[in-house]
Amino acid sequence: MAKSMKLGGGGRFAKLEGELARKPGIRNPAAVAASIGRRKYGPKKFGGLAAAAKEKTPGPGGTY
Repeated sequence: MAKSMKLGGGGRFAKLEGELARKPGIRNPAAVAASIGRRKYGPKKFGGLAAAAKEKTPGPGGTY
């Protein structure tokens, strides 16, 4: 299933993470992308987006 580019869909985060991974000197692009998201949307809203994404992630065995 492709990630949506809508806010909360994970597509924007994945795109930013991919762009950061190509830059030299960045060891953990996911952490940098999360930091940017927290700064842009605020800790409360970004935490809600992360919680919603975690609910959409399949668990062991592919179950939701």
